[in-house]
Amino acid sequence: MADLDQLKLKYGSVLNTINQSGVRLAHVHIQDNKLYIEGACGSEAIKNKIWDQAKLVDPTCSDLTLNLSVDPSLAPAAPAPKTYTVAAGDSLSKIAKQFYGNANDYMKIFEANKDKLADPNTVKVGQQLVIPN
Repeated sequence: MADLDQLKLKYGSVLNTINQSGVRLAHVHIQDNKLYIEGACGSEAIKNKIWDQAKLVDPTCSDLTLNLSVDPSLAPAAPAPKTYTVAAGDSLSKIAKQFYGNANDYMKIFEANKDKLADPNTVKVGQQLVIPN
């Protein structure tokens, strides 16, 4: 007979991944001598990440039943874009270097601010720019 505590310990990293990924758990119990985990996650990518972790623990998953569905309402909200006020001496390249670590990513900022900028080489002191994630 399978022991719930032993299987929870064995698949502890899977349970941690589930908790960190915002999965809504419905059941965690022993069924048919296996650890049975049922829940819903926010995306197929999260579901795959959990399965990947389970296969790292035991490639056969012979003592695990992982029944995960995808519920898009559980997906985390996208982080709000940042804003930046242009200062003297700024350019989109300089701002891109500050936010992304790469000056060549300046077009990301330009594309997000086409309503305010006509030319990626011209910014004005005091302009509020959206810095996309």
